[in-house]
Amino acid sequence: MEWFEDETLWVDFSDVLFSAGRAEEARARVGSSPLLRVPAGAAVLDLGCGPGAYAIPLAGSGAAVTGVDLSAALLRRAKAGASEAGVELRLVRADMREFIEPDRFDLAISMYTSFGLFADHDENMRVLRNVRASLKPGGHFLIDLYGKEILSRDGGLPHIVEVEGGTMTVRGTILGDWERFRDDFTLVRGERARTAFVEHTLYSAFELKTMLVEAGFTDVECFGGFDAEPFDNHARRLIVRGSRGSEAA
Repeated sequence: MEWFEDETLWVDFSDVLFSAGRAEEARARVGSSPLLRVPAGAAVLDLGCGPGAYAIPLAGSGAAVTGVDLSAALLRRAKAGASEAGVELRLVRADMREFIEPDRFDLAISMYTSFGLFADHDENMRVLRNVRASLKPGGHFLIDLYGKEILSRDGGLPHIVEVEGGTMTVRGTILGDWERFRDDFTLVRGERARTAFVEHTLYSAFELKTMLVEAGFTDVECFGGFDAEPFDNHARRLIVRGSRGSEAA
């Protein structure tokens, strides 16, 4: 079983990995970011939607949002959040390596480093090709990552996060020759301690841009944040955007 297939991770750590503060940050970005601006009625795919941090405010802005995730627990949380917010979401439980709906979406997004989960490069390429095929001609794909350049600058030092009712210790480890990254979590609440980990492939801007071009995307651009600022030494995130192009494949 792959780590992301373990539902106990998403049940036990959901409220700290997807906190209220993170949801508020996502709402603010949807309201202000030029990269997330879509017209009312636009069809949006949130791939790896989790509990709907981006899907819910995008639906609130008038988009027709499809959220895809492998975790039933996170999809239940997204459904409850959408109901509370009074918005409609189409939620699909699926593996992103398999999900494809040709020519359906104006915008696809992959947030919080949810792209690059697979150790096999070909499987990550398969995800890119699936997304491209699922976009309408002229549609865009937006990937948000903690990029290799940012990690090398800011480091992955252990740190402690205060959470409701306890603390969580996070320890990061670079794997291989800067190929993958692993975060180990220890969550302590009262007398109970739980552990979990996540892994993802480390990409530089050049590497990810090259992959999108190989998958058939055009007009590929890199940004350093959600205000569409340049990807330079001040970048806070690695955000890469590519277009399917105006011609149907």
